[in-house]
Amino acid sequence: MKPRLLLGLFFLTVVALAIAGAQDDPSTNAPSSNQTNGLPDASEARMRAKMLHELVRGTLQIMHRDFFDEENAHAIPSASLEDVFHEMAEGYDVRMKWLVVNTDVVNIDHVAKTEFEKSAVQSLAAGKPYAERIDGDQYSYAGPIRLGSQCLKCHVKRRNSNEDRTAGLIITMPLNPRQDRTDAGFTPE
Repeated sequence: MKPRLLLGLFFLTVVALAIAGAQDDPSTNAPSSNQTNGLPDASEARMRAKMLHELVRGTLQIMHRDFFDEENAHAIPSASLEDVFHEMAEGYDVRMKWLVVNTDVVNIDHVAKTEFEKSAVQSLAAGKPYAERIDGDQYSYAGPIRLGSQCLKCHVKRRNSNEDRTAGLIITMPLNPRQDRTDAGFTPE
């Protein structure tokens, strides 16, 4: 099997297990809001998004280290992960998107378009650990992806330094509509 396919299958398995493990323990007798409709509240959505962000960030770094060979390049690691993003959207209603923060635009689809994406770019560029927002029944989380000096030859063509740059990953998932979001420190949009 191709390394890309193996890594994608591994990633999907880990994510599926992580999401399944984040559900409430079915052995308890008291039904929770998560058991009634399967959607997380804001606190659980934040935890899931942080976990997914770290999983994608770490996987991307490993893919670059282990599978990206300039002499024999078949695919760009971040583009390979977009196949996984598609499966996550189809299977779990979790949408993921790369975000240009302080690099060249390599793919126009990664440019911030929405108000939240533009705000997230500013936050991540300022060094914040993440940005988040609730819009109706959707939770969005944006986390930084560090681009080390070895990444800059593709991501920052005309540069004056090899200092690390930042890209971003946005994760959006549905929320439990019955949750009181003010208890989670959010104000509804």
